[in-house]
Amino acid sequence: MINQALLNPKSIVVVGGSNDVQKPGGAVLRNLIEGGFRGDLYVTNLKETEVQGIRSFQDPSQLPEVDLAILAIAAKFIPETVELLAGRKNTRGFIILSAGFSEENHAGKLLEQQVVDTINRAGGSLIGPNCIGVLTPAYHGVFTKPIPTLDPKGCDFISGSGATAVFIMEAGIPNGLTFSQVFSVGNSAQLGVEEILAHLDETFDPATSSRIKLLYIETISKPQMLLKHASSLIRKGCRIAAIKAGSSDAGSRAASSHTGALASPDVAVDALFRKAGIVRCYGREELISVASVFTFPELKGDRMAIITHAGGPAVMLTDALSNAGMQVPHIDSPAAGELLTQLFPGSSVANPIDFLATGTAQQLGTIIDYTDLKFGEIDGMAVIFGTPGLTPVFDVYDLLDRKMRSSGKPVYPILPSGLTAKEEVHEFVVKGNTFFPDEVVFGNAVARVFHTPKPAPAVPAQPAVDTAAIRAIIDRSADGYISPGAIQGLMDASGIPRAGEAVVITAEEAIRAATRIGYPVVMKVVGPVHKSDVGGVVLNVKDGAAVAREFGRMMAIRDTTAVLIQPMLSGIELFVGAKFEPKFGHVVLCGLGGIFIEVLKDVAKGLAPLSKDEILAMIRGLKSYKIIQGVRGQQGVNEEMFADVILRLSALLTAAPEITELDFNPLLGSAERVVAVDARIRVDKRTGGQADRR
Repeated sequence: MINQALLNPKSIVVVGGSNDVQKPGGAVLRNLIEGGFRGDLYVTNLKETEVQGIRSFQDPSQLPEVDLAILAIAAKFIPETVELLAGRKNTRGFIILSAGFSEENHAGKLLEQQVVDTINRAGGSLIGPNCIGVLTPAYHGVFTKPIPTLDPKGCDFISGSGATAVFIMEAGIPNGLTFSQVFSVGNSAQLGVEEILAHLDETFDPATSSRIKLLYIETISKPQMLLKHASSLIRKGCRIAAIKAGSSDAGSRAASSHTGALASPDVAVDALFRKAGIVRCYGREELISVASVFTFPELKGDRMAIITHAGGPAVMLTDALSNAGMQVPHIDSPAAGELLTQLFPGSSVANPIDFLATGTAQQLGTIIDYTDLKFGEIDGMAVIFGTPGLTPVFDVYDLLDRKMRSSGKPVYPILPSGLTAKEEVHEFVVKGNTFFPDEVVFGNAVARVFHTPKPAPAVPAQPAVDTAAIRAIIDRSADGYISPGAIQGLMDASGIPRAGEAVVITAEEAIRAATRIGYPVVMKVVGPVHKSDVGGVVLNVKDGAAVAREFGRMMAIRDTTAVLIQPMLSGIELFVGAKFEPKFGHVVLCGLGGIFIEVLKDVAKGLAPLSKDEILAMIRGLKSYKIIQGVRGQQGVNEEMFADVILRLSALLTAAPEITELDFNPLLGSAERVVAVDARIRVDKRTGGQADRR
């Protein structure tokens, strides 16, 4: 769908080109001219015969054939113009800068669809409408500034917002961040972020393609396409960071289960990014910092050295790294003693390595060499070096440039004196370097990059389940919450361990079931969704008289249709759930169970189908993981068994995509077993399982 007419046109017409460079049609023409477009350049302007030195066609029908059209005219005139260009001028690339389409009203949406239909029939490619345009090595098809010097090793940047793209480039370029191509997709009427990323994947050349991809996304229309191609690019050696705006769930939907309440659309985005290996960012500065981290060699471990001549920033960076799960290890070795003798008295090499405000460039070089070659407990270095303006610091930044290129470990420069050392920093950037102006932002960014997992397997191994039995149960179940018997059948067919139980509708059946299961027992109402809230759960029922008494009370609770009897088991309460999110698929959640799921909301999430490694990473990423491991002499949970339950749940969802909500809450976990003691499953055969598999 993305063709050469869009990417590398031999001829371009600016429809609505103007001599007024404060208008989009004038500004984009100026940028094309100043950018040195080497092909044929045309303009249409109803009132001019020449615009900015370029011949203007007052009648568009008089144009010669042209590869790419950049349109900057009122929305109402665009369908007719596109029809002319596509049908009579063999135009196959279109960039529509103009607003007034689907972002505005229904009438605009109809205009937009008319344009898309015309371009699709011609086999053309469309960017926009309502965008700032495209920057490629072939042409500068944007009406905005700044215009970065395009570098094949820079970032490929795809943005759903033109203004955000401009602001990110504005802030990133002074820090040394470079760009290879920029696509502002606007309304994404035909080509959106997902399609552009797919193109970058399908045309990736390890010798020439950029290995850094930045995304700003407001709507994920094709999550499976995004997952497929982002994962593929990362496996090819690329690194991807993305902002997904609109993360709050201000209009959260009512949900009847714990999972439904916790698994918002943004949780699905989080799970998708994690599965793909995309580093998620939440703001422009964070995206710029993560992109800058991408320009350095990959950090092989989480142990950082902080090298500084200023104590305060080093302390703040230590805090930031430690709070983000990185290590700033104490350095105490014979080599550290050697290094200390080469620094001024009062210096410290314990980490942070502080060589004082009077430290020299030579001393900084010695510290970097020691850290690189002799400190095996260190994986990377952050060098904080600013200046109070007493003397120039060109020598320090020259040395830093050389050491960054020669060191076997990444050296991250944090240069806070962007004003006082403006000339020195500029010279440092001109040499092709990227730097970080703020130590805390850097610390958070490097930690976010390090802790983002690699892409999950495209087709993860799943345990064998009885698919035929699962399908039979689903096929005969009605939409809505299915019966306890059907739930038991699905769990047994999936190999998910559950407590022995019986569903009863009379007091006599209850007593017989409790006697068979063995006292003490647990009694739960069948019907009400939140059993505890209505007094529908009773623990440690020890004899027949108590069973009969509680049975009578429970059956009087509103919506109760039966009573569930289970053995009284002990263990740590765990939670596993799943929620179907349209287009994304099933989001799987896990954490501590019982009331803790509501109070702590400490949940890990993943996008099904899940691999064993993904599941173990989810469990180990919980804030409550130490409880699962066992603390203060208390027995923990068998982690492998817990992971196996989640893995079998993933396989169940594959076999039964009609499941839209599922709760196993609680499971009881110990060192010997993990057993589900309560479960809810809701089925919707009309909408369940309709993930976008493109």
